[in-house]
Amino acid sequence: MTSAERTVRAPRSARWQGWPRWVARATVVWGVLYAGFGLGCALTGTTLRYHGGGPGASWPGWAVMTVGVSAAAVSGAVAVYGLRPALRVLLLAACVLAGITAFSLLMDVITLMVGQGVDSPASTANKALSAVGAVLLAATARSDRPSAGTAVRAPSAAPRSIQLAAWAGTLAFVPYAAMKLVWAFGGTFAGITGEEMLAVSERNGASGLFLTLESWGLDPSALLAGLGVFLLWGLVRPWGQVFPRWTPFLRGRRVPRRLPLVPALLGAATLAPYGVVGIGYLLLATSGAVTMRPGDFHSPDDALLVGWIGMVAFAVYGVALTLAARSYWLRTRPPHRPPADAGLRCGGPWDRTANSP
Repeated sequence: MTSAERTVRAPRSARWQGWPRWVARATVVWGVLYAGFGLGCALTGTTLRYHGGGPGASWPGWAVMTVGVSAAAVSGAVAVYGLRPALRVLLLAACVLAGITAFSLLMDVITLMVGQGVDSPASTANKALSAVGAVLLAATARSDRPSAGTAVRAPSAAPRSIQLAAWAGTLAFVPYAAMKLVWAFGGTFAGITGEEMLAVSERNGASGLFLTLESWGLDPSALLAGLGVFLLWGLVRPWGQVFPRWTPFLRGRRVPRRLPLVPALLGAATLAPYGVVGIGYLLLATSGAVTMRPGDFHSPDDALLVGWIGMVAFAVYGVALTLAARSYWLRTRPPHRPPADAGLRCGGPWDRTANSP
């Protein structure tokens, strides 16, 4: 038996062991709250569009209310009648819709973390609620599966191919972080100086903390990129499953699976499509099929250069994070446990192999 196949016993709350029984009811509560949120936005004329809206901007609120009512009704049926194949299909469809709505939530979270305001608070709240709903709907769609018990696998590293993908995701962020640090230290890149970039950040509503870090040569975007790389390697190395010796008070303890998986899945669902779609747009702009707007830069070519550095970093890292998260999920799944009556069906007096020499 290999080390990856050996298991240890880990405590688990009885409440979480019984999650299939209450997750449908929790999804009903979420559906009602989500429908109320959409109804309130529709009646008050609060737009859920990212950049605000004009006439007719209240229709997303009615759409949100419809999704919430539908999710509550389907989850209620699951709670009463159990999970049926047709109900599972409806739950997964609602989960996909919620996941699409939650797209770019990570960008809003990063914006708030660096002290800048989001373009639309209602849109950000909608994304956050949708992300919670996507998790609950997916869990309800799997609620007919019994608990896997308390056994956990021994820590293991990801396969070599996944670690190579992690290296690709890490190296893709090097030009991005270097560009940001050049500006943070007052240098010039893509025709714009660090002072000009600092003025752009201040004009866009950056907080005092963000501007202070920039003045110290610590770009918050580069720091977040470093945290992203740390998360990526935690997913592919054994220390992402058991706290290593250099973590005080936690060394040797098991890392909860959801601790790295939740930010990893959120980041992968945002950065991978954002980067891939962005690269597609940049290809069109490079070929001259569309016009690249300069934005805060002095020329379209400067904006195109910065766009390529950022989008390649997001796309490659997002794909690597997706592969690493999937590998981590598979490597940390509780192993299959035989049924309680397995001993009665093998080795019994009627089993010929039990009495064979």
